[in-house]
Amino acid sequence: MSQRNWAASGPFITTATAVLACLAAGVLGLAPDVAHAEARPGRWSSAEKTTLGSMLLSKLPAPAPDPSNAVEARVEAIALGKRLFSDTRLSKNGQVACATCHAFERDFQDGRPVGQGVGTGIRRTMPIAAAAHSPWLFWDGRKDSLWSQALGPLEDGAEHGANRAQLAHLLEANYRTEYEALFGRFPPLQGVPANASPIGSADERKAWDAMPSSQRDAVNRAFSNLGKAIAAFERTVTYGESRFDRYVTAVLNADAAGQQALSAQEVSGLRLFIGKGQCSTCHNGPLLTDQHFHNTGVPPRDASRPDRGRSVAVAKAQHDEFNCLGKYSDAQADACQELSFMATDDPGMEGAFKTPSLRNVAGRAPYMHAGQLASLDDVVAHYVRSPKAATGHSELAQAGSGHAERKPIRLTVEEARDVVAFLKTLSGSLK
Repeated sequence: MSQRNWAASGPFITTATAVLACLAAGVLGLAPDVAHAEARPGRWSSAEKTTLGSMLLSKLPAPAPDPSNAVEARVEAIALGKRLFSDTRLSKNGQVACATCHAFERDFQDGRPVGQGVGTGIRRTMPIAAAAHSPWLFWDGRKDSLWSQALGPLEDGAEHGANRAQLAHLLEANYRTEYEALFGRFPPLQGVPANASPIGSADERKAWDAMPSSQRDAVNRAFSNLGKAIAAFERTVTYGESRFDRYVTAVLNADAAGQQALSAQEVSGLRLFIGKGQCSTCHNGPLLTDQHFHNTGVPPRDASRPDRGRSVAVAKAQHDEFNCLGKYSDAQADACQELSFMATDDPGMEGAFKTPSLRNVAGRAPYMHAGQLASLDDVVAHYVRSPKAATGHSELAQAGSGHAERKPIRLTVEEARDVVAFLKTLSGSLK
């Protein structure tokens, strides 16, 4: 699929031009714009080559099997999941599908600061590609599998706005044959109201409460299997090779001609990325993410109500009826290691959000968990500026702050531009 660029505009976003002007003026505390020998192209040390090699997409293994989803590898599940992914009937108004926000032609995202379904969300639409490699889903990690993640938006009032009884009936009426080929006999829905859910509207909750446990179980079983089919399809979406991968392969093979895949400026940016810029501290491995959560002082969209991120999502993951340890999981309890040993009292998770993959990042503006930053220039400027966090403590500690998470990031204007140039080499067609 082709790469595209979007730049959302609005009064809450600083333009790249303004940011670069600030950089030049020294407002963000950058060093003078002088020649930076450290970032110049040249020979790579053995240690640097090891680091570069660890970031190659070819080093990415197949995602580990999800023991909670027994059908994830079946071709019938993938085919059914692909159809469900694009079915707008899985929404309150019949106009929103998974593909509405995770658009095929936009690398399975939407280019908006926050998601837009039947209503307006509060966070950015996350990319689907390679999500099967992540032990935690969503910006705050409140879901522990692709299939349980798929269920959340279906009942979210701002996304699909549907309810699980409605979805179970729709699945039975339109996909029963495919369902039974995968999961066996469709759960009996006789007497189940058209609309009911434990987390829906007042009327939907009242209807759910009036249902006997057998009916609730039948609906939940169909609902969870719907998610498992969607996850089977999502699991197949992954990234393709980028210019960065071709360059690193050439470096490791001492292929001088192949190293022309990146310009001198882009190579300078790569050196900064794994060195002085400290980017690879969190953006590492073949997907350029540590799959963890960090507070980096990203300003909230609403200063009066800062988003607490991971700190409040831990309890949601623990008590989710569709998690790995739940009744509708296909896993044995001893297979749910991530959930069983999840840290529950880490103060560093206050205001922390998931490290996204930087694969194809140039086509995913605006940036951060709620689209707060319009461009990659803005993103690099944010890390150099290292503002205090609105809630919790930012890991981007400044000298004299009393914290020692990492050294302050200091880049010249030219170095910041080089890092941005490098980030644009990470794009490749999705597979």
